[in-house]
Amino acid sequence: MRGLLLAVLALLLVDGDSGRYPSQLVHNVVQVYPANKEIASANSTYLQSLYSSLWYAAKSGNQKAQSMMVAWATEHESVYWLKKLVSLENAEAAWALYQLIGEAESNAELMALAAIGNVPEAQLAFAMDTDNPNKREKWLLRAAKLNYLPAQSALADWYLLQGKLELARPWLEKTASLDMQSAFKYGRLLWDENLREEALKYFQQAADAGHTKAAEVIMLLSQYSPKAANSVGEYTWPTDKTCLQRIQIFATSLSTISRAIALYEQFEQDLRLQALPLCIAPPIWLENNQLDCHAQYQGNNRLGCNIKPLGPAVTKRTLTHAVVVAEQGKANVQNGVMFLDMSDDYSVFVHELAHFAGFIDEYPLPKSSAQRYCHPDKIADFSVPNLVIEGAITYHPMATVNQWHEAVNAAHTTLTIASARTCDASGIKAYKPSQRITFMEHHDVGVIPPLYLTLWRQQLHNPDTQRPISMNLFQAFHQSGRAERAGYWLAEYESRASVLHELSEPVSE
Repeated sequence: MRGLLLAVLALLLVDGDSGRYPSQLVHNVVQVYPANKEIASANSTYLQSLYSSLWYAAKSGNQKAQSMMVAWATEHESVYWLKKLVSLENAEAAWALYQLIGEAESNAELMALAAIGNVPEAQLAFAMDTDNPNKREKWLLRAAKLNYLPAQSALADWYLLQGKLELARPWLEKTASLDMQSAFKYGRLLWDENLREEALKYFQQAADAGHTKAAEVIMLLSQYSPKAANSVGEYTWPTDKTCLQRIQIFATSLSTISRAIALYEQFEQDLRLQALPLCIAPPIWLENNQLDCHAQYQGNNRLGCNIKPLGPAVTKRTLTHAVVVAEQGKANVQNGVMFLDMSDDYSVFVHELAHFAGFIDEYPLPKSSAQRYCHPDKIADFSVPNLVIEGAITYHPMATVNQWHEAVNAAHTTLTIASARTCDASGIKAYKPSQRITFMEHHDVGVIPPLYLTLWRQQLHNPDTQRPISMNLFQAFHQSGRAERAGYWLAEYESRASVLHELSEPVSE
């Protein structure tokens, strides 16, 4: 206690002698505090005397005094002194107080003050707290320019999300040597720029630091490599089963080849589909920009690509259908081509695969589609295997109902017809051959009833239900004014139909 009294007395004497000189006062406090740090922590009176001494210097604008007070007040969680410092518009104190008292709406001005005062942590928080894209970019940029690593990483991610790769690149380059996630992203960027050797260095750096995805990429690159579409070689299709559909999966980038491989491997292990007369070849990884793909292809709200470059591969591999896995867009099937993006999982793939055989969605179609498929005037064209619509007398087309009865009789089961929501938008009642939610209504939770697998096999044996990729290529070349190539693919389409008629035979269940 005697030491404490002497220390306080010494400090007061210092204040009395040099109170008019802030720099000297700070110097004196610095001399006193270290020797009595434990006393100050244990005795609030002594600590408050230290704060009071520094306050004289802090309020006169001495930055060293303010910084010392922020550090002490933060360490001792002193809301009082932090508020005093905030009254001086001290940004560091504002940020410390914001963190101390929580993130209530009333504290937004503290975050703003800290951000304006160039506290990078506050600027990052301020940026991520807003939904305004311009405001977010502004504050991320300010924090990043203060060499704050988390802000630099966040800014790079923001630019990547916006598709502004040229703006993301310099920030990833700065952080790649310090952060394994940035190293991996920078490697991806370099790869897409065809700087392959340099990209591999960053993949390896990220993998060595424990980045799981980077390690997977390195393994993938040891097994697959990108190739030009016109260099795709021939493929030997299985001889132990009939391949009425020969399907090739194409990946368009490093991002999508992993998804393509996963889809192929899951199909190979899917016992439900093994009896279907369709075959899928291992994925082909195309070089960058081989296919021109867009999420809003040709003005439609769905993923699509210019598939003309696939022509040589279709010929060499005698393909009937193709699956293109691109970066982003809504999954769909256009005749003989399926378009998926890198987020579509295996259940989406199976759902779309059924579209290759003519199955229709059992969820409500958009009005334009419902009118096209469900209108009674167009019933002659309505030959989907999993749906009928209500007509004046009975179901249309009746042939589909007969097909359902034949299928269930062969399988020694019963037929249960239930309403479907496909044609809701057109006001027409539709029916499906199952009371259960099927994979054509909800791909992720729906089931594939045994009857649907039977109908699927029957569809594949029916050449009139096939719309192979040759039809897509005919349309693509015709639309681009290349009559000779369009004629070639039209002939291929007609030839393929003849081959299917020869291969197909009645299916007995």
